[in-house]
Amino acid sequence: MSNKIIKTGILSFGMSGTLFHAPFLNEHPGFQLTAVVERTKKIASTSYPNIKSYDTVDQLIADKDIDLVVVNTPNYTHFEFALKALRAKKHVLVEKPFCVSSAEAKELFAEAKKQDRWILPYQNRRYDSDFLAVKKVLGSGKLGAMVEAHMRYDRYRYHIGPKIAKETPVPGSGLLYDLAPHLIDAAIALFGYPLQWSKYTGQFRPKTQVDDYVHIHLVYPKGVQVFLTMSMLVVQPQAAFVLNGTKGTFVKQRTDIQEQQLLAGMSPGNALFGIEDANKYGVLTTISENGERNTEEIESVKSSYINLFEDVYKSIVEGIPYPITEKDIIKQIEILEGLEG
Repeated sequence: MSNKIIKTGILSFGMSGTLFHAPFLNEHPGFQLTAVVERTKKIASTSYPNIKSYDTVDQLIADKDIDLVVVNTPNYTHFEFALKALRAKKHVLVEKPFCVSSAEAKELFAEAKKQDRWILPYQNRRYDSDFLAVKKVLGSGKLGAMVEAHMRYDRYRYHIGPKIAKETPVPGSGLLYDLAPHLIDAAIALFGYPLQWSKYTGQFRPKTQVDDYVHIHLVYPKGVQVFLTMSMLVVQPQAAFVLNGTKGTFVKQRTDIQEQQLLAGMSPGNALFGIEDANKYGVLTTISENGERNTEEIESVKSSYINLFEDVYKSIVEGIPYPITEKDIIKQIEILEGLEG
């Protein structure tokens, strides 16, 4: 690895900043967690004594020491803040959703090229152990030819949450823009770009102003069907991944092991970080040529979002292409918008 240190600023120090960004930027030797925006509570310095704390986004972006800006603010602000950072000659890492419209996304990628800077999507769920287990099984060929896949995000939150940016009808609010970017990105990573798609959104919680149910149907070559479902009203969560092929079925529960460990205060440097419990392993059921049924547990690989930041580092410092491409993001947002490909 190069000796270059990427000085990084985070635009918000809520759950996203404290859990999904700061610990990994602090752990990775190629980054220096330099600054954060804290509008009210100034708490970052208790964990990171040398960090600069700014009152506003504009102040952080104007800091000439900053090389990389993490845009993890409310969805509707992503385009504005990412554009400002690019024009200030910063590299940019953008939380999902990358932005609200495909037109905005195209403008950001064009501006990045103009400024000779990287703008990179933070699609952290590609680096989760459940997704990596699915990827491993698909790559093994044990399922045979794919027939269908079901991917879900199930939660139970009956009452309206306090976050205005998520629960009021502003651009990029609701479940569609909150969770669908994860599942659409997973589908693109695993199966490529669909030939066609359709979506349905629903509102079921009393007095909700935004969608709390989303179903997206993707159709792939050779008739492969992929179904993405997200709901805020599932009391008993279903399997996160169910893949059916001509020779087998793979079922995997969602684990969120990294999020659970981070919430418990575990450091990404801990040897146990990102390791699933054995009772969370996925189950692969296959049929042999002579009709025998075989069931096996698929051990999940160790996962860490440090690998995402390693990919960010390699792109910025070494020019290595980032795994989540511009085309991936444009297609994802077109599906969110319901635009035909």
